[in-house]
Amino acid sequence: MLSIELLYFVVMVAIFALCCFKFKLPVGIAMAISAISGCLIAGFGIPVRHLIEGAFNYLNTILVIATAMVFMKVVQYNGMMDTVTRWLIEKFYSRPALLIIGLSFIVVFPGMITGSSTAAVLTAGVLVSPVFIYMGFPKEIAAAVVAMAAVFGEAAPPVNVNALIIGGGIDLPYIGFTLPLLTLTVPLIVFTSLFLSKKYLKVFNYEKIKDSLPVSYLTDYGVRLFLPIIVLIILMIRETFFPKLFPTLGMPIYFLTAALVGMFSGKKFNFLKISEEAIHDALPVLGILMGVGMFIQVMTLTGVRGYIVINCLSLPPYLLYLGIALSIPLFGAVSAYGSASVLGVPFALALLESNPVITVAALSQLAALGDLMPPTALAGIFAAQIVGEKDYFKVLKYCILPAIITAAWSIVVMIFANVLARILL
Repeated sequence: MLSIELLYFVVMVAIFALCCFKFKLPVGIAMAISAISGCLIAGFGIPVRHLIEGAFNYLNTILVIATAMVFMKVVQYNGMMDTVTRWLIEKFYSRPALLIIGLSFIVVFPGMITGSSTAAVLTAGVLVSPVFIYMGFPKEIAAAVVAMAAVFGEAAPPVNVNALIIGGGIDLPYIGFTLPLLTLTVPLIVFTSLFLSKKYLKVFNYEKIKDSLPVSYLTDYGVRLFLPIIVLIILMIRETFFPKLFPTLGMPIYFLTAALVGMFSGKKFNFLKISEEAIHDALPVLGILMGVGMFIQVMTLTGVRGYIVINCLSLPPYLLYLGIALSIPLFGAVSAYGSASVLGVPFALALLESNPVITVAALSQLAALGDLMPPTALAGIFAAQIVGEKDYFKVLKYCILPAIITAAWSIVVMIFANVLARILL
């Protein structure tokens, strides 16, 4: 017999898909409309209180992403990102394997700071993709390396929005995730970058391309060019290792403090103008988070969330892990953040006998894979755009095997969560 809660959920997802793919509405607005539809078909009318409460469920995460984007723009405009890119190429052009890994980590960095694969592609991806092409990569391979690095950046510490969302759903504080997330993502970053580039690991003509590379500002500003990231790392380390030394101010304050330092550490720029640009770039992600919050609030109100949790808890272990590996990335075709909230939370509850920090870390990486799932496939679409490839499916084709390996590695980490917890936590 068809459960009424399942019917509500199917209708909400169908309306969301219709809004996204038929009427081409932004994901955040589509999720809000589907949430309102769920309330109407369940007989709750339009409960304004629940919708507003849901929209602000992820206020802390929204502030983190907004301020992180400002910080990312600062280190982009003050010359730090250009300098690091140029230094890597000059240092390692004769060792292409190390260069590929280093450039991949540059793409990872904005994702680490913002929790968004889109931000990683549109900032660092724009910088490094021409270098891949100079090295002889076909456009679709260069885009695939960028897309995969961006997906890993979304899951890497210190800011993992998917983990924040799942943790918020099971009342797990975002503490102690750094080592588990590094253990999860770093091997994947190294393996994937080398796997995709294995046919093109040859020394290229540096003299031919050096005039077209990003400019290095190290001779102009010296070490102070890196003050923003140094200040940010110090603030984070202080919170982790010396929590009683100063009151905890929160990640948004840390990002803003480091960004303000960046005003005086390198090239001059208009702070207000780039802040406006950063918030403008972040708005689609922030809108998705507000829509996800409304969607989840309505799922709770209508009983859909409880229905999903109960059915997840009743699955035998082998089906549970298979369901996790398939459903969380596939639901990312709707939204990676939505997948973390709609499916990540009940699956985390179903695995409470395992260490929750390790489990949530692995679930967050699976959710990040959702940014490769068509038709939305944000990481793949934007990576294709920056290299001039019109058909993003040519890019996604090269991401299939790395994505499968990523999912398998995440499941292995989940299965051995308690063992890893004794080592890492």
